[in-house]
Amino acid sequence: MEHTLYVVGIGPGNPDYVVPKGLDIIRRATILVGSERALADFSTEQQVTYPITGKLGELTAFIEEQLLHHDVTVMVSGDTGYYSLLPYLKKKFPHVPMEVIPGLSSMTFAFARLHEVWQDADLMSFHGRVPAVEKLAYHKGKKMGFLTDNEYNPAKIAAYLIELGWPPTTKAAACERLSYEDEHIERRTLEEMIHLEGFCHSVLVVMG
Repeated sequence: MEHTLYVVGIGPGNPDYVVPKGLDIIRRATILVGSERALADFSTEQQVTYPITGKLGELTAFIEEQLLHHDVTVMVSGDTGYYSLLPYLKKKFPHVPMEVIPGLSSMTFAFARLHEVWQDADLMSFHGRVPAVEKLAYHKGKKMGFLTDNEYNPAKIAAYLIELGWPPTTKAAACERLSYEDEHIERRTLEEMIHLEGFCHSVLVVMG
């Protein structure tokens, strides 16, 4: 009997924002894989769990072994189609039956918190990469959303955009811990954002 690999987007993290089917699959899972934070929030004592770390080879071996006997559910933050583990899993398990359950991306959630639409925004990531300079070029009315990391936090990105010609008075908002009780949003100009500390793993929205 073939077993299924489920990939479930858990949105910004709070279970209230996971689609019902995804939450049902997570709750019924025998083998549950996810970040340590996700496992702490969603797993039960009856489930076999495995934390996602930087050791993807070991993760692959674990999933491969478990699929011999069980379905495996992998939780990914945000949406499955937006900078998630899905491409890696498709490459490693091309012949395994797979079901993908989308979730809210942290990017769309951030725009919602700011009461802004994202249909006209350029969405990019500074998480482990740097967007091409031409994609960051300024023009009046341009709207952008970025995922951030430890190296490129909102302060560094703000300074970089000013170097590329963005007006220092451009409005921006840094959003972290979205959907949790300690959610934190800072609305500042790019010039003011340069002095913002923290917000390493967050969303930065810039509105030109």
